[in-house]
Amino acid sequence: MRKSQASYTKLLAALLLSFSIFFTHSAVFAAAPASSASSTVQEDGVEQYKQFLKEKFGIRLTGTVTKGEFIEAVADILGYVPSGEKVTFTDVKEDQALFSSAAALYENGILSGPAIQGDQVLTNTVAVSIAVRAADLKELAYTYPSAKVNKVLSQLKIKSSALGTKGAQEVAAAVDTGLLPDEFHKNFKPKSAASDQLIHTLLGKVLITKGLYKKYIGYVNDADIYAKLSSAYETSDIIDAPKLQTLVNTALKQDLITGYSIKDSRFEPNFIESLALVYGHSDFKHAIQLIGLLRSEGLNAKVQFEPKTSAFIHLAEWGDPGPNVVQIENGNFIAYAKEYDLEFEFATVQDKAAFQDVILTYAKKNVVDQAGLISGSWWQPLYYSSTELKDYELITNNFITDPDSSYTVNPFSLNEDSAKVVAGLKAIDPDAVITPIQFWVDKPFFRYLHGEAL
Repeated sequence: MRKSQASYTKLLAALLLSFSIFFTHSAVFAAAPASSASSTVQEDGVEQYKQFLKEKFGIRLTGTVTKGEFIEAVADILGYVPSGEKVTFTDVKEDQALFSSAAALYENGILSGPAIQGDQVLTNTVAVSIAVRAADLKELAYTYPSAKVNKVLSQLKIKSSALGTKGAQEVAAAVDTGLLPDEFHKNFKPKSAASDQLIHTLLGKVLITKGLYKKYIGYVNDADIYAKLSSAYETSDIIDAPKLQTLVNTALKQDLITGYSIKDSRFEPNFIESLALVYGHSDFKHAIQLIGLLRSEGLNAKVQFEPKTSAFIHLAEWGDPGPNVVQIENGNFIAYAKEYDLEFEFATVQDKAAFQDVILTYAKKNVVDQAGLISGSWWQPLYYSSTELKDYELITNNFITDPDSSYTVNPFSLNEDSAKVVAGLKAIDPDAVITPIQFWVDKPFFRYLHGEAL
């Protein structure tokens, strides 16, 4: 249904201060036209793993890498720290830099000791063995009988006797599970120094198996992306987070904010920030057409669907507030609306920048009954980036979290109003966990925050 500007303004009240396994994770892609929808699996590769590890953890291993450096990298990406229990190694003392990482991996069953041999050059076999254990695959590996091991290792043209019993089982399991991808099979030499390509790939694959890499439902160009979007939307619902809503509903009643959104951090895609954009809306038909629009414009991207519930004050004089409302003391209502965020990770920063031109041309309403737009286009579309973009404006998400749940509340504000919003929320609940985060939003929505119509 096409919204009038008046009804749209009511709905946008919710946004005035609001913001809201295995190895098939997807790879680098070139933008392709819509006519060539992909039916093949798109997977991230070594370059994407390198970029992810560098931006998220500051890790970039080059040249000749030691076993100790790999141990430190594994501990970093998994967030492992030692418990403080007594751990003793024959060649690493407690005051050495490597000790903390080695102890943490030892306590998690990844290293066995008593010697760490951190100064030795990291070999292919050692890298794979550590990765298998870090990826929680060692029990699977140790089920492999010798016949199964030998059959798998024949693909690498190596014999199990060159690896030892457990080493052979671990390499075989790495091949079968995809931890050791096909491109490394041909030249896999057990005792050769591990290349930076293999090292970064293993780290990326470990993150995937542990659920710590990117999370998304597919690509814009996937043949089944519409079915995946439909399933995600149909299985989402109004989010109920009583503890957080008590705080922000009180803020609504006090006119401290005019709206907010609730999200579930379990749907956070963990994309590379420099390549990611978030687009918010309420109309599912709009989402379907937006994906088609991006395909038609040659913009491919990873896609994550994030359920979102927006809340805003519905004045009594506006008439029937519809379902999903709670009446408050002054006779008005707090209305809850099922919405969503689509988060995209593009292949390049150039593709990310090109997104705005597509939206402003085909999904931004400028006049009533404007033709040539996709269904449900808003007067002030909402999309934003956590990294700076040309022709975007900086605002603040007064981000509220609950240590006891995965839910978050996202009240947006102009930067100059953030301190007042935070102080007001703290006055309601001194224990509230509020973290103001600045980010870049499209200019139409920024103008809306200033009370401008377009």
